[in-house]
Amino acid sequence: MNKYFIIIIVAVVVIITGLIWRGYFLSEERKPVISGEAREITIVSEKDHWNFVPETIEVNRGDKIILTVINKDDYDHGIAIDAYGVSQRMPANGTIKVEFTATQAGEFPFYCSVPCGEGEVESDGKKIKRGHFDMIGTLKVKDIIKTQ
Repeated sequence: MNKYFIIIIVAVVVIITGLIWRGYFLSEERKPVISGEAREITIVSEKDHWNFVPETIEVNRGDKIILTVINKDDYDHGIAIDAYGVSQRMPANGTIKVEFTATQAGEFPFYCSVPCGEGEVESDGKKIKRGHFDMIGTLKVKDIIKTQ
């Protein structure tokens, strides 16, 4: 038997098995959901602060998220949300748009994906050292869709 024919048969079996699993065995709370609601959110990286404002974002499961990410620094940053496959560079003094659908509930980190250095930031009259690894926020996706 031709090896390509065997590969095609195996691929078809894997795809059919995946469809059957998703259609009949995957629980309702684990299935991806799309609500059709669009949420526009602005995130800002302030000049020489090494953080995102806001640091916590709350959305509903199924929402289409449209992020406007503003970088006020004179050097590049990045934004990444691993759970949703987001990873984009934010050019110096630039603005980007990022779109994805929050299909799964939970808390997911978003962070700077471009090494951007460190420095001192004044907070409550004190100098605090901050840097690239401090640029972390949380995306909270609430599950408002109830299963029967």
